[in-house]
Formats: sequence, C-alpha cells, structure tokens
Amino acid sequence: MSLDETLRPRIERAFADRKLLGDPDYPAAIEGTLHALDRGELRVASPPDVEGGAWMTHGWLQQAILLYFAIRHAVKLGVDPFEFRDKIPLKRDLDPTVRLVPPGVVRFGAFLEQGCVLMPSFVNIGARVGAGTMVDTWATVGSCAQIGRDCHLAGGVGIGGVLEPASAQPVIVEDGVFVGSRVVIVEGVRIGREAVIGAGVVLTSSTAILDVSGPQVVEHRGYVPPRSVVIPGTRPKAFPAGEFGVPCALIIGQRTASTDRKVSLNAALRDFSVPV
Repeated sequence: MSLDETLRPRIERAFADRKLLGDPDYPAAIEGTLHALDRGELRVASPPDVEGGAWMTHGWLQQAILLYFAIRHAVKLGVDPFEFRDKIPLKRDLDPTVRLVPPGVVRFGAFLEQGCVLMPSFVNIGARVGAGTMVDTWATVGSCAQIGRDCHLAGGVGIGGVLEPASAQPVIVEDGVFVGSRVVIVEGVRIGREAVIGAGVVLTSSTAILDVSGPQVVEHRGYVPPRSVVIPGTRPKAFPAGEFGVPCALIIGQRTASTDRKVSLNAALRDFSVPV
C-alpha cells in the first residue's frame, strides 16, 4: 500500500476528531507523515502530468502538519552558540550536495532537493525547494510553498505560506523562475516556469496581472504565465475622494524561446530594463 493509502485515513479521522489523538496509533501516523514530507516521499502539492495542467493540493498533508503542532510541546533547541525554543525541530541530515549558510534555518518537514544553495534564509515546514535552486539572503519560503528547480529567489524575497484552510493551494514557483529582490508572492499565486519577476513586485490572489505586451490588455489573477517578464505597475481607480493609482503587476514581454535559461534571463533584464 502507498503512504497515501496507509496514512491518509488516520490523519483525516484525527483531524475531524481530536480525541483520537489519545490513541497512540494516530500520533504515530502524524509523525510518519511528517517524516515522509521531510524525506520528500510526499509533497503538499503535485505538479500536473501534462504541461498547462492544474497542480493538485493534498489537503490531508496540511492537516497532518496542523496536527503535528497539536501533539508537540515547545522545547529548547540548541545550535551553539544560538538557542531556540520551538515545537518543530530543525531539519537534520541534509543531503551532502545542499549548502546551507549560517544562520539559515530549515524546519523539519521541509524537503530540499540536491544542489540547493540557501544563504541566511528561512524555509518553513511542508515547503519543498527544487534541485539547483538558490534561496538568497533573508528570503523566506513559507509553509507548504513549492519552489521548482533551477530557480533564484533574490535577497529579501517573501514567499507566503499556507496551512489553513486545508486544501488551499500553496504558492507555487515552477522551474527556472527568477524572483527579484523584495518580491512578495502570497495567497496561492502560481508562477509559470522560467518567468522573471522584477524587484518589488507584490502578487496576491487579487492582484491584477496585466499583460501589456500586445495590442490589448490581457488580465490574469493568481497566475503568471510561463516565461513572462513582470514589473511593478499601477492603474487608475476612482474613489470617493478622487482617482488614485492602485498597485498591479505588468507583463511587459517574454523570455525568448531560442535561448537557454541563463542567456534568456540576461536578455530579459537588458531588453526590458527590469530592476532586480
């Protein structure tokens, strides 16, 4: 039987009735689920089988994380010379190809694929960071966020997390994405593969993402199409006190398909003068 088949029924029953946590079988299922997340055997959201398909969020894993908080007690954690007090231990036994620079923090229950580089940053429980991705200084990867392979999260990037309501889609950053300095991405926004998000862009589920690269504006919400080059923008909106500029995001072009990721990124930044 798969982990989904063996663990999921007990997690869902315990989440519906917390009294079951008195039965040792249910805390054992919670612990087993978190260890599977930590090893990368399970993930909170799964990519589509075909390009352009929808990601699938596994709400029972978010339930397991919430239950894990319920069965844990805060204890002192020592990482000389630092001292912490938390319910969730730090991640241990990192893959030898992963580089984690002090005082970067990765919590138990997060998974790092091979070749990740994490500067002093924070990766929360349930998150997943793909192979070869750079998480730069003071960047935050929130709970359950899914970061693809060969991405770059620049300094100070804030990737939001989600645990409640269970089954809510986490932030998804697909393969090859470049996220510029001080970008904020929250509320389950999905960034398509190889997109370039310029510095200072804020993306929420309600942010208007306006493709202005063609003769007519095309509006998206909660989704940045693949290879898009995105910068901060504003658009006018009337209020009782007058007309003011409301923040939005502007898609001003695309990476060229004829070049590889590295060359394409440099070309996008040069051609469109995107600040990073």
